[in-house]
Parts: sequence; C-alpha cells; structure tokens
Amino acid sequence: MAKVKHIFVTGGVVSSLGKGITAASLGRLLRARGFGVAMLKIDPYINVDAGTMNPFQHGEVFVTDDGAETDLDLGHYERFVDEALTGRSNVTTGQVYGAVIHRERRGKRYLGKTVQVIPHITDEIKARIRRCPKHHRARIAITEIGGTVGDIESQPFLEAIRQMGNEEGHDNVCYIHVTLMPYLGITEELKTKPTQHSVRQLLGVGIQPDIVVCRSRLPLGKEERQKIALFCNVSPDAIVENLDAASLYQVPLMLEEQGMADLVCRRLRLKPAPPDLDEWREMVGRIVSPSREVRIAMIGKYVHLHDSYISVTEALLHGGIHHNAKVSITYVDSEQFEGPDAVDPASMLAEADGILVPGGFGERGIEGKIRAIQYARENGVPYLGLCLGLQTAVIEFGRNVCGLDGAHSTEFNENTPHPLIIKMKDQVYKTNLGGTMRLGAYPCAVAPGTLAERLYGATEISERHRHRYEVNNAYREQLAQCGLVFGGTSPQADLVEMIELPEHPFFIASQFHPEFKSRPNRPHPLFRGLIGAALERRERRS
Repeated sequence: MAKVKHIFVTGGVVSSLGKGITAASLGRLLRARGFGVAMLKIDPYINVDAGTMNPFQHGEVFVTDDGAETDLDLGHYERFVDEALTGRSNVTTGQVYGAVIHRERRGKRYLGKTVQVIPHITDEIKARIRRCPKHHRARIAITEIGGTVGDIESQPFLEAIRQMGNEEGHDNVCYIHVTLMPYLGITEELKTKPTQHSVRQLLGVGIQPDIVVCRSRLPLGKEERQKIALFCNVSPDAIVENLDAASLYQVPLMLEEQGMADLVCRRLRLKPAPPDLDEWREMVGRIVSPSREVRIAMIGKYVHLHDSYISVTEALLHGGIHHNAKVSITYVDSEQFEGPDAVDPASMLAEADGILVPGGFGERGIEGKIRAIQYARENGVPYLGLCLGLQTAVIEFGRNVCGLDGAHSTEFNENTPHPLIIKMKDQVYKTNLGGTMRLGAYPCAVAPGTLAERLYGATEISERHRHRYEVNNAYREQLAQCGLVFGGTSPQADLVEMIELPEHPFFIASQFHPEFKSRPNRPHPLFRGLIGAALERRERRS
C-alpha cells in the first residue's frame, strides 16, 4: 500500500472558526477525486471522551457505530465524507496520558525510564494519528487539532505533528492553518494582523503552514493577500477564503472554486481523478432554492446552545432537502410548559407543522416535554421522538390514554406507582458514568405492516444508541391493548426500539438516535418521513 499522506488542520485567533467544516469539506473534495480519506479530531481536554461533558459547554456528543462518545465534529465529518467513523477518529489528552500512565504502572516499555512529554507522550499521539488511516485503509488522513495555536494544552499535539513532518517526509505532510480575518467597521477594512500573529505562533513551534485559510465575512483584496503572503511566508495562491455561507454544505463548492483540493494534491504529489461533485451540486441547489417551507418545533432542554442538537438539526434539514423544502426550526425550552407559570403548549405550538422531542438526561424539563407530546398526540401534529423522546411519549400515553396515574420513569421518580421506564438490567450495578451506557450500533427487528417498515422499506435495520433506560416489559401488553404499537424491537424482542400510533397521521419514536446516520444526500427515513408528514399537514391547513 502506498504511503499515507497526512493533512493537519490547525486554528488560530479564536475557537469555533470552522476548522471542522474546513477539514470535512476538504475530505469531501478529496473523496470526489477518488481518494480514500480518514478523518481524525484531536481534542486537548483531559476528559477521556465527550460523554460526561455538559452539552451547554461542549455541544452534542456524537456516537459512532463502535460506541465511542466523541466530539460533534465527527458528525460533520460523517455527513460530508459519507463514511462511518470509529472511536479511532477522536483522540483526547485523557486517552493519551491514560495509555502512557497505564503502561508505566504495568512496567511495560518504560521500565527504568523517566516518562516524559517528549518522547513518550508525543510518540503515543503519533501512533494514534497513524493507526486511524491504517484502520480505514485510507490513502489520505486529515487530522484536525482542536483549540487554537498558543493554548497550553495543545502544545504536545503540535509538537507531535511537527515531528511527523520530519518523519513522514516533506511530500507526505501538508499543514493547513485556519485563521480569522476580522472586519473593522470603523475603517471599513479587513485586518490581517491577527492572522500574522497566529502564524507566528505556529512558526514558534516549528510548523510552517503550507496553506492559510481565512475565515471572513468579505472577500480578500489583493492588498490583504500580499500582506499575508509576505508576513506568513506562503504563496498568494496558497491563501484561501472561507467566507460565511448560508449553508454549511456550500463550503466544499466554495473551496473547490478556489482550487483548494488541487492545491493540496500538488503539495502532496498526488494524481487525482477528475472531481465528481455533480450530486453535491444538485443537492446544494435544492438547499439554495427550495420550493416549499415547513415549520418544526424542537422541544428540548439545551435549546439555548443549538450545537447541543446539531445532528438533529442537520437531519431535519436533510429531510427538507429530500422534499425540496426549507425547514424552519423553532427551538422551544420545555421548561416553559411546566411549573406555576406554565405556558399552554397550544399557544407556542399552534403554528408548528411538526414536533420533535430529542434525547437528553435529567429531570429538568421532563413534564414540559410530556405536555408537548400530549398536544401533538391529541391534535394530530406529526411527531418524532428520539431516545428520551420515546420514553416521554410512553409516559404520556400511559398516563393519559391507559389511565396509569403517576406513571413515570425511575430515572426521575424511583417511587412511581407505574414505572413505565426502568434502568436496563446490565446498567443496574454500573457505578462509573463514562462510557458505560448502551452505546453504538445495535440491530433492530422492524414489525411488518407498521409505519416503521414503510419508512425504512426493511424489517432488519441497525441504529446507534446512547441510553441507560428502557421501556418496562411488564407494561407492554397493557400499553398495546390501549393502542400503542411496538414497531421495532431488539432481535430477541426483549427491548423496545420503536413505538408508533397507527390512528395518528404520523406519530413515531425511537429509542436509538437516527440523527447520527443521516446525510444531506441520503436523509434518514424517520426524518424524511417527519418532514413529509409535516408538509402534508401544512398543505391541508393552507
């Protein structure tokens, strides 16, 4: 197999610049040229993974098929590159130091040695970078370094990729640096100085960027390009604009117009096939010029940070792309529907064409979600529930249709008289919170003749999970007698995976997280179905 080509994407000036989208877009462009691409995100935090982090601070936890709880950028990678990633695609400081300390304690490899950042920590980082493309049998590895140049916690990772520049050879490593070009309104000009200082920081650790990507509101002028080229020691042709875009999916085409992928291929001495971006262009065309519009209300508890539900948001947009419709999402805090000053759900949801309740943890906002689900069920509003959205739908149905007063989940009320949702058997004695849930891809048997089968067009599927609680099998018969249909179960039929209401225009919920597998060019069946049903409702009401 030919030697792997490594591309390292670093960032400067501020965080949240779009390094992940830049990396993902480049991955899409290289895939379009026939190359196998492996994507890797390095996160400098000491947490082993993102699983125990607050969504308000870190955003969504993305789950891979093999059960890794990872950074949300892996979701962007999968959606752009259209390949299922694994836990090997996310490396953290916690993982690196944990592995090195574990070997030191066992006396393996380091016996008698003083264990240090260089070479032991950097060697571990390099090993993890190299194993990712090897696992995926990829020709090109794109590695994004989280944070910004100058952060203390990023130093070992920058040192590791500096070393790889020497070890892999000049023609096998490309450094891309993403910086901010702020616009100063008072003088009406773009400022290059932050980019100059950021590149100088990178040069200070021994890395010369081959390409500088400038995040900006406005196109760069000739003067700005000349300044960056002069002070950052790069060719003017190697300065790429990454302008603000109406849709993330426009970014690959914007970078393609500037020849970024060809620039990388020349730098790495790769011989690409002609790029095939016809499907992507057609898909973006439908995003830019939709013929219809639909309104979806997302009822959550982390709605003040939209990144907490980024995969759900994107999956809804994918459903809209399929139906050539613009999806307008209203993020509704479920706490508004509970307590002494509770708002009537009808007052906020009357204009919604569809309602979605995503996953989450903790008691806060649960009663508000249940009230919103009741509104959707009683008023024929298309409904999709995800994970906790299934559990709260079962609780609402049990209380208001089956007459099970006080029904609840033992997660929120251990003394409920009707525990419709209980902790899974294999979770009862687990004490550690990190990495101990039911995680990753599991098979699901879809019941014939159900809405689920019509949506999937299959009776055997696989979906990704992240939960500790499940529907209590002791109540399944009673719930079924009242009209709740179990549209999907585990192959052994011992776990409920999907529920639906056949008398409702569209009411379905999943214990798994379908949003993780949705793609802009291949929307997930459940989201495609929700948007289709919501459009039908909108047309009936117009």
